[in-house]
Amino acid sequence: MVALGAGLTTLVCALVARDLAAGATGEPVGAFITWGLLFAQVTAVVLGALTVTAEYGTGMIRATLAATPRRGTVLTAKALVLSGTLFVAGVVTAVLGWLGGNAFLSAEGIGLSLGDDGMLRSLLGSGLYMAGLGLLAMAVGLLLRSTAAAVSVVLALVFLAGNLVMLLPGSLGEWLTKLMPGNAGSRIATPESFNPMLLDPWPGFAVFAAEVAVVLAVAAVTFSRRDA
Repeated sequence: MVALGAGLTTLVCALVARDLAAGATGEPVGAFITWGLLFAQVTAVVLGALTVTAEYGTGMIRATLAATPRRGTVLTAKALVLSGTLFVAGVVTAVLGWLGGNAFLSAEGIGLSLGDDGMLRSLLGSGLYMAGLGLLAMAVGLLLRSTAAAVSVVLALVFLAGNLVMLLPGSLGEWLTKLMPGNAGSRIATPESFNPMLLDPWPGFAVFAAEVAVVLAVAAVTFSRRDA
């Protein structure tokens, strides 16, 4: 995740730095500085799903619940470890990508400093978004008990559905686009967005966090009542 995300950010910035400096792309510089997280999301989703589905696949979930009968405790522990790990990985990925990509941007006179609007927030926000994605995948994994199914559903929701709803006419399409989990949550992880129609970073993340919390709550209730 770290190598992929940081490496892709550095590569993309190296490729577009000259065009950005010349104003040839029509896109804001800040939209590229955490670009690699677009693909690092996949790793976060897979890891989140595996946190629970791996034990169902091997049958180890029975041993886990025998050792710790309180299912709420098991789920809380998994969620804390997963979200903490992904938060740190997301921040490190964003920081390394910024350092690598910014070297090429600075060479063209368009580098971004931590003091620039939204830069520090986007580095920390990358960790928050990765943690949220992992928790969403974990919740879906609890509901479906299948790694492939959980990963497919979450990736389709984040990448596919978030773009398809743009095709809906009028204000309905506009608002659904804003509220889709990937669109709402990812805005916090970038200083500037390719899509100016998205919610502002913190309101968007609040929507994303609420959506994750709802799915987690449903998954927790299902987990507490369903046989292992």
